[in-house]
Amino acid sequence: MLPGAEVWPYGVHMAHQEPVNGFAVAVVREDGRWRCSKMDSSALSELDAAITELRQLRSTGAVFGLLAVDDEFFIVLRPVPGGVSLLLSDAAAALDYDIAADVLDLLRVDPPDEEDDELWPEGDLAVLADLGMPQHEMQVVVDEVDLYPDEQLQMVAQRCGFGDEFTKLLDSLQA
Repeated sequence: MLPGAEVWPYGVHMAHQEPVNGFAVAVVREDGRWRCSKMDSSALSELDAAITELRQLRSTGAVFGLLAVDDEFFIVLRPVPGGVSLLLSDAAAALDYDIAADVLDLLRVDPPDEEDDELWPEGDLAVLADLGMPQHEMQVVVDEVDLYPDEQLQMVAQRCGFGDEFTKLLDSLQA
C-alpha cells in the first residue's frame, strides 16, 4: 500500500468526491409559521443524507428540502408516508452529479443521452401544490433557464409564503 492511501472496509477503495457548492435548506411549516434552516453539507451530495435529515425534523406541518447545486440545478424533496416526493429541475444534471442521478434512480427514470441538449425536469411538479405552488407555476419556474437555481428557489419561496425567511437564511449563509 502506498503511504497516505486510505484503507476502506472490505478492501474497497472509495473515490473522493469533489465538494459540491450550493446550499441545502430545510423548510418547516408548523402552526401557520414558516421556519428555514441550513441542512448539513452532505445533503448536497448524498440524497439519502438529505432525506434522512428531513425525516428527523418532526412536525405536524409540512417539511421539505430545497437544494441548489453548483449553480446548475435544484432539487425539491419532501418526505411523504411510504417514500419521498422529488423534483429535479434538470434531468441532464444526472450525467454530471451523483445526487441528480440518485434522484432519477429513485424515480425509476433513465438518465438522458449525453447528446441530448434539451433541459427538462423529472419528478413531481406538484410537490408543493398544497402549499401554494401549483404544478403549472412550478413548470414556469423550472422553465426560467436564464435564472440560477437560488433565484428559482427564491421564486418558489415567495409564492409559497416563506420568501422573507428564505432570504434571511441565504443572506446569513453567504455572509
